[in-house]
Amino acid sequence: MKKLLKIAALSVTALTLAVAHADENAIKQSIGKSMPDVKIDSVKPSEVKGIYEVVVGSNILYATEDGKYLFQGRLIDIESRTDLTERKLATSRLAALDKIGEDKMIIFKPKINKYTVSIFTDIDCGYCRKLHSEIDQYMAQGITIRYLFFPRAGKGSESYNKAVSVWCAKDRNAALTAAKKDQAVATKTCDNPVDEHMALAADFDVKGTPMIVTEKGNIYPGYLPAKELVEALETEKKVH
Repeated sequence: MKKLLKIAALSVTALTLAVAHADENAIKQSIGKSMPDVKIDSVKPSEVKGIYEVVVGSNILYATEDGKYLFQGRLIDIESRTDLTERKLATSRLAALDKIGEDKMIIFKPKINKYTVSIFTDIDCGYCRKLHSEIDQYMAQGITIRYLFFPRAGKGSESYNKAVSVWCAKDRNAALTAAKKDQAVATKTCDNPVDEHMALAADFDVKGTPMIVTEKGNIYPGYLPAKELVEALETEKKVH
């Protein structure tokens, strides 16, 4: 009897997996047909029965199991008051940053590292300049800052060209500091990751600069003084 029950349980599990797989394919086919330019990274059941989680880059969408309806929003666990969508977005942001890699970032490192943040910056942004003018304070707090470029004026703008010139400079860190002080940086061109940075910023839905991404994948839009940033990062550690 126990053997029969075990076989029945395995059969139900296999059937459930088969149905889920069929639903995933239906969703992929439906989205692919109507939105062929959208690259779907994964489709899997969400925490809500009949609703599937669709990952597109660093974004999360939701779809009905028949693939007829697609929607975007926040999935909240009311009992635990947890934003399930944000938690998964944080994970996808970190994966996207890892894919870019530190070799395509401009990094300022303290002697003793305690925290790491990635910051989307615009050379001509006032608050970006204020943040960088206090770089020694961030270093004193043990914060490694990994810069990515997001010239808000867009590709081909003066800010964009400055970003490219900074990247192509012999000493990128010194060039970035000079540019942030509105000092002239030699105009140069070379292979650079500025377009990749901008695409990632768009994927992250960056609206302004600076935008800080923590090592947990959480976002703090805008300027934060070193001490306030440390407080936020310490709070983040306790929550997670």
